Amino acid sequence: MYLDAAKKQEIFSQYGKSNTDTGSCESQIALFSYRISRLTEHVKANHKDYTTNRALVKLVGRRRKMLTYLKNKDIERYRAIIKALGLRK
Repeated sequence: MYLDAAKKQEIFSQYGKSNTDTGSCESQIALFSYRISRLTEHVKANHKDYTTNRALVKLVGRRRKMLTYLKNKDIERYRAIIKALGLRK
């Protein structure tokens, strides 16, 4: 398993309000970003794995929708998470 409970707790405590904060936009975006980075490494090594490639594209779309929602809802939180994760320049 690529993502255990301890790693999830670490991500949620770092980007969310607490380590049990699984529903906030920031914690979900951080979790998506972690999964995207892991899947990107896998797809680079296994370029014929089309199922993982499709899952990666869907996950990027989900993160993009979440970022758009956060940008429309609260621009300061959006800027903070973008800066913390280093997503855009």
